[in-house]
Amino acid sequence: MKMSRTRKRARFTSLCLLAALLAPLIFAASLAHAQSGKLDGQFRDWLENDLWPQASAKGVSRQTFDSAFAGVKLNLDLPDLVRPGEKPKVADKQHQAEFSSPANYFSEKTIAAIVSGGKARAGEHGRALKAAEKKFGVPASIILAIWGRESGFGKNQGKYPAFEVLGTKAFMSTRKDLFNKEVLAALVIVEKGLATPEMMKVSWAGAMGQPQFLPSSYLDHAIDFDGDGRADIWNSAPDTIASIANYLKNFGWQAGRGWGAEAVVPENVSCALEGPDQGKPLGDWTSAGLARADGKAFAKGEAGKEQFLMAPAGRNGPMFLATANFYVIKNYNISDLYALFIGHAADRINGGKAGFAAPWGKVSGLSRGNIAAMQERLVAMGYDVGKADGLPGFKTRRSIGDWQAKNGLAATCFPDAGLKKVLK
Repeated sequence: MKMSRTRKRARFTSLCLLAALLAPLIFAASLAHAQSGKLDGQFRDWLENDLWPQASAKGVSRQTFDSAFAGVKLNLDLPDLVRPGEKPKVADKQHQAEFSSPANYFSEKTIAAIVSGGKARAGEHGRALKAAEKKFGVPASIILAIWGRESGFGKNQGKYPAFEVLGTKAFMSTRKDLFNKEVLAALVIVEKGLATPEMMKVSWAGAMGQPQFLPSSYLDHAIDFDGDGRADIWNSAPDTIASIANYLKNFGWQAGRGWGAEAVVPENVSCALEGPDQGKPLGDWTSAGLARADGKAFAKGEAGKEQFLMAPAGRNGPMFLATANFYVIKNYNISDLYALFIGHAADRINGGKAGFAAPWGKVSGLSRGNIAAMQERLVAMGYDVGKADGLPGFKTRRSIGDWQAKNGLAATCFPDAGLKKVLK
């Protein structure tokens, strides 16, 4: 049966409409493909003309370089990337993620898994742990807590090829200088025969192995502790244990000292005294009324030694007296909450109680943008908040406390919805 002229016209109209709708999509796909091809070409040019001369100057052979990057393509799904010639995008403050209570960092499920896993491995690898503690002065419980937190005792070492992540980030991340250093370190590792490119699976941030070292940290701190002639942080528990301990020792771990303890802090002691630059001898703190929250006496060896007030939630949560070792742990991850997590998990591996004596306060109605706006306002008034990044580090917390006290308010040293109205 022949199609009527009306039906032919309708079909033709529909096809034209469909073509009109698809044209932008086809154009966009073609443009994206062309841009991707251009970007890949730029990446290859950068490898040859920029990275290769640097690698060669560090003693990396052409064979090692080519094998490391054979088949490697840019991973555009990684965070913090900036295309060549473009500027980093500035996050819209009104749409930044909601800020949550520090309590969320201390998931009991996560801590309990690390504590139980740590206790099991304390028996399984007791010999290596005791030897590392003796050699480096770092308690086995701290080593175990970091090992568990970083990789689940080796279960989660990273899934991305190292040279894909490090190459992409050295070429086009917001921190190209950092990752340029790391990709060169990774090439040196391969050149020395310490690992193969296939072995080197990393996280999206470029950390690898059971201790989750960046390549430069591997070169600086990894230790052969099982006697096979190679520091194998991927497969060897003794090497992993010793490498973590050596890392902490190299950053100044003080043998014979713990990390700190939760403290009861009288109201007349300002929370704005927090920070690694405001330490006082333990006697000064105890004379001001500070005491351990568990009712125990401070360790005898701490008498006269410097301690630091640490208040990750200001007056809205537990407060602590920390030793210099607390800040050594922070070299592993620049976060007060991370270092506190490690210290707390280590205490529990040693038989300490779960949880903290003081409850964590709630945080509601605040986004990171709100906090960044507060930080910018404080900076305008002459306060040092660190970075106006929406994350209330100790400099921001104590700045808030100082401002509150000067304005006749109770110092909480923590952002809240009330401050959002006046610090804007």
